[in-house]
Amino acid sequence: MSPSNPVLRRRQLLRLGAAGVGLLALPAGLAGCRPQPTEELLHVSGALPGAWLRLLPRPWRARPLPEPQAISARLTAAETQSPPPALVALGDGWATAQPPQRWRPLQMEALLDRLAEWAQPAARLFAAAGAPAVAFPWAFSPWVLALRLRPALAARAEEGWSLLLDPSLRGKLVLPSSPRVCVELMGRDFDRIAALRRQPLAYDDRNALNLLLAGGAEAAVVPLRTLIPLLRRDPRLAVVLPPAGAPLTWQLLLRPQGAEAAPPRDWMALALEAPLLPALLQNGWVPPLPRSVLEPLAARFPEPTASLLLPPQAVLERCWSLPPLSVPEQLALQTVWDAAAPSS
Repeated sequence: MSPSNPVLRRRQLLRLGAAGVGLLALPAGLAGCRPQPTEELLHVSGALPGAWLRLLPRPWRARPLPEPQAISARLTAAETQSPPPALVALGDGWATAQPPQRWRPLQMEALLDRLAEWAQPAARLFAAAGAPAVAFPWAFSPWVLALRLRPALAARAEEGWSLLLDPSLRGKLVLPSSPRVCVELMGRDFDRIAALRRQPLAYDDRNALNLLLAGGAEAAVVPLRTLIPLLRRDPRLAVVLPPAGAPLTWQLLLRPQGAEAAPPRDWMALALEAPLLPALLQNGWVPPLPRSVLEPLAARFPEPTASLLLPPQAVLERCWSLPPLSVPEQLALQTVWDAAAPSS
C-alpha cells in the first residue's frame, strides 16, 4: 500500500465516527442560538405612528425605507429576485399605481366591518363593489389649506378652494406635486386650473410645511394630518377645510402576493381602540371609524382642532377619494395640465 494512501486503523475510525456523530448533532444543539425568522413590514419613514410600531409583536419587524419609490422597487424585485415583504404600508396613490394583481386579498372581514361604510371602497382599492378587500384603510386625511399669519384669508373660509386664486398669494403658495390633486381642487375647470398654475411658489408637498414655517411661503395645500401636531404649538397657523369638501388621502396596510404569513390581526386592531386611538388622534392619524366612536374622542380637543379631526357630517359627505385613472384618463389629465401652464 502506498504511504500516500494510508490505511485507517480501527481506533482512528472509531474516533472519526464519534466526532462525526458530534458534528451531526451540533446544529440541533445550537438551534436555540439561530436567528429566529422574521416577518417584514415595509413602511416609509414617518408614515406609521411610532407608538403603534412599538407594539408590533415578534416575529414581526418593521423596516423603514426613505420614500415610497423604494417600496415599489422592492415589490418589483420580489417578483424575480427575493421573497416579498409580509406587509407594506402605502398611501392610496402609491398602492393603486401598482398592478392590481400585486395584492393578495386581506381576508380580515371582522376588522374591516368595524370601519365606517364609506371606507370600504378604499379597502378594495376602489374596485367595483363585490371585489375582495386587499387593504386595511387605517387612517384618512383631507387635503386642506394651511395659512401663516393670514387671518383675513382664513376668515373667508366659505370661499373654499377659490382662496388659492387670491392675488395676494401669487408666488407665496405651495401646491401639491400631484397634478391630479391640483386639478381636483379647481373642479377640473380649465380656466381655474390655468389661474392656479400662475400662483405657486413651488409644487412640493414633501417640503411644504418647511417652506411655510420658515417664511418662504404664506399658504400651502397639505394633508390635514401633518398639521394637527403643529396647531397646538404654533399660533401663526390657521387651517381651512372648505365647506364644499376636499380630496381625501388614505393610509393603507396591504399584503403582497406571495406573502405567506398571516397579517398581525390583533396588532392592526389596536389602531381602532383605546388606549392607542386617542394618541393617534392627537398626532392627526384618524381611522375611518363610525362617527359614534370618534365623536367622544374628538370632543376632548379644543376647537377648531376637534372640528378638523372630525368635520361636520355634511362636510365629510362632500369629501371624495381619488380612484386610479385609466390610461386615457391619465393622458387627458396630463394634456389639460400641460395646456394650462403659464406661457413663458
